[in-house]
Amino acid sequence: MINNLLINFAHEHKKVVPISLFVAVLCLCLVIGHLLEENRWVNESIVAILVGCIAGSILLLVTKGKSSHILTFDEELFFIYLLPPIIFNAGFQVKKKQFFHNFLTIMMFGVIGVFISTSIITGGSWWLFPKLNFLGLSARDYLAIGTIFSSTDTVCTLQVLHQDETPLLYSIVFGEGVVNDATSVVLFNAVQKLDVSRLSGRAFRVLGDFLYLFSSSTALGVLTGLLTAYILKALSFGRHSSVREISLMMLMAYLSYMLAELLELSGILTVFFCGILMSHYAWHNVTEISRITTRHVFATISFIAETFIFLYVGMDALDIEKWRMTKLSSGSLMGIYGCLILLILVGRAAFVFPLSAFANSMMSRRAESGSSITFKHQIIIWWAGLMRGAVSIALAFKQFTFSGVTSDPVNATMITNTIIVVLFTTLVFGFLTKPLIRYMLPHNNGTRRNTNHEAAGTPGEDLNLPLLSFEESAATNISRAKESLSMFIGSPAYTIHHYWRKFDDAYMRPLFGGPHHNRSRC
Repeated sequence: MINNLLINFAHEHKKVVPISLFVAVLCLCLVIGHLLEENRWVNESIVAILVGCIAGSILLLVTKGKSSHILTFDEELFFIYLLPPIIFNAGFQVKKKQFFHNFLTIMMFGVIGVFISTSIITGGSWWLFPKLNFLGLSARDYLAIGTIFSSTDTVCTLQVLHQDETPLLYSIVFGEGVVNDATSVVLFNAVQKLDVSRLSGRAFRVLGDFLYLFSSSTALGVLTGLLTAYILKALSFGRHSSVREISLMMLMAYLSYMLAELLELSGILTVFFCGILMSHYAWHNVTEISRITTRHVFATISFIAETFIFLYVGMDALDIEKWRMTKLSSGSLMGIYGCLILLILVGRAAFVFPLSAFANSMMSRRAESGSSITFKHQIIIWWAGLMRGAVSIALAFKQFTFSGVTSDPVNATMITNTIIVVLFTTLVFGFLTKPLIRYMLPHNNGTRRNTNHEAAGTPGEDLNLPLLSFEESAATNISRAKESLSMFIGSPAYTIHHYWRKFDDAYMRPLFGGPHHNRSRC
């Protein structure tokens, strides 16, 4: 009996030691990140990766080359515990007014852009990898590679941009980053369900699965957010305990994610829209203390999760086992890395510049020349999406490992490829982000007008007129209907947004909570 107790104690002690070490390294990341806050070249992601590399090197020396890890990465750990708070906080903190004003542009970049990028990366790797003697990947693997390297990480750019100075640019970069991650994961899941033995004529099947996952996941997130808001409004938790209010919001958000995973939907999309609905309705139903606390708590958990992931990436780059499993020559490996980075650059450019031109043409129809996406903005949007991060790592582990472990040389090569690409893009492109943006936007003055959609002369003002009036003649009503229809064709986002605000004030807010707009910030 005593022996069993000692064995259990020793086993538990072995678990506690690595967790304690990892938490200590996390704290070190925070301290170094704070000290380098004003540095021109470094951001939190780069600091976490560099600290991870240093910690991995020390571990290699201590273990005499056996391991560079404190903890073993499990893709389930990422998808169940680390990813939900990151995505939920993105939805909860999003500036809804700018996000939905630029919704069509964001969706074009975040959805259509992912399909274009995935096609280019998949086709390019399918053609180039065999020429570099990298064989053994299946058709599903190549499709997965396309989705893995189409997932962007815009954190580096967002840390430099200021939403008050460049609202249009910040809104597009932020919105596309979140929608891009969600689209990549949804498309990845759709690819996993594809029967690769009969690929011909299956493109519509992938598209159908994608649309089903996208719409169903969004609907589940909206319903969960509305349900939370209604419960908080009807039961008035704040009269007794603000702790219950905060706990309910956190648990309902996590429940929405887990329900989506249980129903084989996209938890990312569900928890993102749940966050948007909670900040729009539920946040107004809690006490002032809970409002302040929720914003800080959600942001803190998200920050720790992101730092955890980048810290692990730095350590995993020194995983000797995976490097030993790779049977390719160093020349072939360098060629693969170069091809992947080149495909990322081309795949990104293939949709950013054409879709920006299309978005500008839509803006010109609204006679808003000041809100166009300039060429400098297009370069920054293109650059912002070159970095690869947490989602790419998690999808690669999900595709090419089992619980973070692989014994197949081909799979090990793809894991190391992903880690190197993430390291290179985050460190090299991340280092250059601040100087690039300061060069492209030297003063950021006068950019405030870029998305001043409430300014005089915008279509929204004319929309205050009714569509039909019984007090006026039929000819006047027909003329007004034609004007409204032409306005809708010319500026659908603004037209829909205006009528949504009227519906929101009249029906949704009285039921689910929140102040009326009255032309205030939504």
